[in-house]
Amino acid sequence: MIGEKGFVLENGVELPFLGFGTYLVKEESILLDALQVGYRHLDTARKYENEKVVGQAVKNSGIPRREIFLTSKVWKTELGYDKTMASFDATLKDLGVNYLDLFLIHWPMPYPGADWKPLVTESWKALEQLYEEGAVRAIGVCNFLPQHLLHLMKNANTLPMVNQLEFHPGYTQHATAAFCQSHGIQAEAWSPLGRGKLLDDPLILEMAKKYGKSPAQICLRFCLQNNVLPLPKSSAPERMKANLDIFDFDLELEDVYRLMTMPQTGWSGIHPEHFE
Repeated sequence: MIGEKGFVLENGVELPFLGFGTYLVKEESILLDALQVGYRHLDTARKYENEKVVGQAVKNSGIPRREIFLTSKVWKTELGYDKTMASFDATLKDLGVNYLDLFLIHWPMPYPGADWKPLVTESWKALEQLYEEGAVRAIGVCNFLPQHLLHLMKNANTLPMVNQLEFHPGYTQHATAAFCQSHGIQAEAWSPLGRGKLLDDPLILEMAKKYGKSPAQICLRFCLQNNVLPLPKSSAPERMKANLDIFDFDLELEDVYRLMTMPQTGWSGIHPEHFE
């Protein structure tokens, strides 16, 4: 559901329309720049090994904690109830906060062919407990395909509120995105610019010229018009600002479909069931 300032999850929690992805970000200055230009949604993970830096930036920004939406994730090798709880405790300690806004299971299986179902069930029990205790405001998953979500939902007391997945023109994962939308799960897009490969794509460049916007802005607007929350990342303040400037135009429906049906482009090559 769309609210005045962001997407509204099934439990009523509102999160900003865009988030700032922190994968590979190790410098506090980059995060401070992002907060300075207007981002209020930071997406990190245990695997990124930058939670201390993210927490320090939040503290040093001078922005009240309640105004910053913080997401982190438990890594795929830490699935299971006890390991997930321990990972969460370590995340809070490194971030220097006493709650998270959103906590996610990063991947559905630790390695290809793993017996993932009991692990996901136990990890989800941990997330449900954290949610019930108020240690997190919302819970969800990353990179879960419909078959993974069906298993989780069958064994859940609280349904996932978010699924973060690779989503961009040229790789929309239509089946998964449609499943999420039909079950009230907010989709978020990692790599919304196709790892930068879309920025010189002829179709994207054609639309950038048509709308008087940058290729990145076209990709991010495409996400929003598909009700998917994009998580772009950049190290340059001017590009950070530009990525937020996507609310003064709409892609025509024909153009949305052209982007939706373009040949596969910019895919990371990572599949949830074949990811080492």
